[in-house]
Amino acid sequence: MNNTIQTISLTHLMIAFIPVAVILVILFKWSLNTKSAFYAVSRMLGQLLLVGYFLTYIFDSDNAMIILIILMVMLVSSSWIALRMVKTRRRTLFYNAFFAIALGGGTVLFIISQWVLNLDPWYFPRYMVPLAGMIFSNSMNSVSLAAERLYAELNRSVPLAEARKIALQAALIPIVNSLFAVGLVSIPGMMTGQILSGVSPLIAARYQIMVMCMIFGAAGISAACFLGLAGAGVVASKK
Repeated sequence: MNNTIQTISLTHLMIAFIPVAVILVILFKWSLNTKSAFYAVSRMLGQLLLVGYFLTYIFDSDNAMIILIILMVMLVSSSWIALRMVKTRRRTLFYNAFFAIALGGGTVLFIISQWVLNLDPWYFPRYMVPLAGMIFSNSMNSVSLAAERLYAELNRSVPLAEARKIALQAALIPIVNSLFAVGLVSIPGMMTGQILSGVSPLIAARYQIMVMCMIFGAAGISAACFLGLAGAGVVASKK
């Protein structure tokens, strides 16, 4: 059996956009926001093509400062994007989101990279950058869900303590669902990639367990931290 990953030609890659086109047509027929979906797909395409070329350079570099700059860009970007659903409060909540993702995501990234994987050097790009991407993106999603639900509940005059509980529970729904589904409904990305590249499924399973633990921890800590800071801001604004 050939264990090498099959190269996808550009022609074959275009076939993957057929389901995307179907969804865009459905959105258009239903008079929904086609422009936003089209922009998101276009932006995804451009970003991934750029990052593919960019990571080729990054993985060959041996400069800790470059990796730190990349991590900071990831952190700032994820903090800003996380507040997309609360645009009226975006600027005032940015620092809360930044601190929450930095604390939750940064702590988990340190534990995984330095204690679990024992990276040498500590900033080993081929591991550090993808791990940071997974951790910060999941922290971003949990903060985004927490922020949206918190202010939705507060606008319904739900007490702050109860609103925070509801928001935290809502923020963790996607990752908790993925914990239930992994191995039964889905074989996640990292495990799939390793299996396709010829790694033993048992070794791939260990890595996936590590990944599930790190994204659950990062998402939960970041959401809880954000809700604590945002809640303190709500209390202060009422005084």
